[in-house]
Amino acid sequence: MAFKKSVVAFSQTPEQEQKLMEVINKEKGHKGALMPILQQAQEIYGYLPIEVQTIIAEEMGISLEKVYGVVTFYAQFSLNPKGKYKISVCLGTACYVKGSGDVYNKLQEVLNIKGGELTPDGKFSLEACRCIGACGLAPVMTINDDVYGRLTVDEVGDILAKYND
Repeated sequence: MAFKKSVVAFSQTPEQEQKLMEVINKEKGHKGALMPILQQAQEIYGYLPIEVQTIIAEEMGISLEKVYGVVTFYAQFSLNPKGKYKISVCLGTACYVKGSGDVYNKLQEVLNIKGGELTPDGKFSLEACRCIGACGLAPVMTINDDVYGRLTVDEVGDILAKYND
């Protein structure tokens, strides 16, 4: 099973744009409005592409650099779209020592994407995390809410096959 990477072009529906403008207009007069606006914008779009950040900056009268700085500082925000199945591999110390780096590399190879990217069909996205608190199961990865522990590189293909719907 091999996937090809593709560049996902930004597109927004009129409904998304309308919701974003409603959020900005509701929040922009309040102190500390940027965080709730970004959080709600990410709920609307699923991520925060530069186009959405630009709209927010322009409508709030602040620099794009400030918006981008906040988006890239906080781990809760994503610059890339997420797949139907969000794969996260723990690269924290316990997991890494037990081979999670090899599992992560295998996933990049099989999915033909790098960390932070999305397969062209929108099915899988891949990211690394630092610790999910399951060190006793190291190495660990999650796919959405499913947790896979004590992983080996050889299990990657079979695990991904479970998500062929």
